[in-house]
Amino acid sequence: MNGVVIIDKPPGLTSHDVVNRVRRILGQRSVGHLGTLDPSATGVLPIVVGNLTRLAQFYAHSEKTYEGVIRFGFATDTYDADGEPTTPVQEVHLNYDEIRALAAQFQGVIEQMPPPFSAKKIAGVPAYKLARKKQPVELKPIQVEIKEFEILDTAAGQEKGQEKDQPSPQAGVHRNDQATFRARVASGTYIRSIAHEMGRKLGCGAHLSTLRRTAVAEFAIADAHSLPALETAMQQGIVESLFVHPRRLVPQLPCVTATEEASALIRCGRAVNLPEMSRAPQVKVFYGQAELIAIATRIAGTLFHPQIVFPT
Repeated sequence: MNGVVIIDKPPGLTSHDVVNRVRRILGQRSVGHLGTLDPSATGVLPIVVGNLTRLAQFYAHSEKTYEGVIRFGFATDTYDADGEPTTPVQEVHLNYDEIRALAAQFQGVIEQMPPPFSAKKIAGVPAYKLARKKQPVELKPIQVEIKEFEILDTAAGQEKGQEKDQPSPQAGVHRNDQATFRARVASGTYIRSIAHEMGRKLGCGAHLSTLRRTAVAEFAIADAHSLPALETAMQQGIVESLFVHPRRLVPQLPCVTATEEASALIRCGRAVNLPEMSRAPQVKVFYGQAELIAIATRIAGTLFHPQIVFPT
């Protein structure tokens, strides 16, 4: 079984947890994902299955889109709602125009400090392992690109009771300390760090309350399926109907359909002529309409050599 299926990751699972569940559902060992999501985050998690795990290299720097909520009033050690408060709780009444102006400072190519609870490595050790042991975490700023960061609303919320990210609440008390946002960022950007830094600049502290990823590269939330839906489809024998059509994958590369003779040569790693692709530097090669057999690179003229072959 080979393909790409988009999972709508539920909260509380790591991305690796989702991979393990997909392995059990499909009875397939070769399964991976294209871009980690924090356990508390939800949304688009592309899962690659079988020989298409080899496509991961084309998605290593994929653009991502998010929607979420930032809560102002206190910071946390994880920069999100799962952490412990690190600043005193303050009453905050947000001004929409002020928050929009602040958000504008975070657009473009900027220097960003990764969260202490992150996978960034310090002397070969993931930062989160040191942070969990209360050991010093000395990270360096990284350059990231925030292509869009828009504040959608700062409407008042209402307390529902004691929750971990709401210390010392009073039931029924209205507050105006949350801002909903939409962001489109380059790979490697930490939305948690944006929330934390916004709180620092306002002097009141802040953390990421909720986060939902709505797109990774060409994959959107409309393409996503729940884990129970995937399991049901597997039981009904229609699981491959949930897979993304192979011709939609790696859309920056044009598609070419090889003849039976050319396909046989490509499967053996041999170069072939693809006359209709005289200008493209790299192409996706199909046998028939839906079987992706190779990614091929142009050598000269119309001669292409298979860079990656996907075995049947």
